This record gives sequence, structure tokens and C-alpha cells, in this order.
Amino acid sequence: MRRLAALLLLAAAPAAAQTQGWGNLGKQEPKGFDWTAPLWPELWMAWTPATLAVFVGLFAAMGVLTLLEIRHPGGAERRGVLGLTTTRGDRLFIALLGAVYIFLIWLAFFGMPLWVPLALAILWGVFCFWKV
Repeated sequence: MRRLAALLLLAAAPAAAQTQGWGNLGKQEPKGFDWTAPLWPELWMAWTPATLAVFVGLFAAMGVLTLLEIRHPGGAERRGVLGLTTTRGDRLFIALLGAVYIFLIWLAFFGMPLWVPLALAILWGVFCFWKV
């Protein structure tokens, strides 16, 4: 009987929360610029300003590498501190992969905001192109 009473109390909790205004939490209007608001809500993918910035950055990096390869063919192979013989494309891949891991580890342990892992990822990218 006690279990039934506890279940009835738990069933009444959402209704009580709704009457106290908790149901309006998701209906608040965003103020100012929102990085998570969709740019084009009718499209199949949620193109937010953040996802657009990531894809623009990726394609810009590939474009720069393409121009460098046209101007200086061969990929600028060298042997770095990791003991690998890498080209510019390899170093870009290692930098991007490391940046992803930096962000994931930061989110797992600290959460938001992401300014510190952004700085760490930029430093990692500079290190990759300088020493790897």
C-alpha cells in the first residue's frame, strides 16, 4: 500500500510543477544572438552559426592546403617530434583529431564554456604544424 501511495505522489508531481510555471521554461524568448538557434529551420540539418563556422573553417583549411600544394608540390614532408614522416595534410588531420579530443575531454570533465579548450586546440594546431 505504501508503494501505491508513493507512486500516486510521483504521478502528481508533474502536474504540480506545471501549475507552478515550470512548463513555461522552454517557451522563453531568446534575447540577442543565439549560437544554437537554427539559421534555416525548414532544412533537414540544424545549420546553426556554430556548425556553419566549423564547416566553413574545414573547407577553408582544405582550400589553403590545396593552394599550397599547387604552389609548392610534394606536401612538404618532414620528420617531427612524434617520429612520423608527415605532410601538410597529415598535420592538418592530426591537429583536427587532437582538437576534437581536447573538446570532448573538456566537456566530459568541465562542461561549458568552451573558450579554454578553444585556446588549447589552437595551441595544439600551431604545435602540430610547427613540430610534428
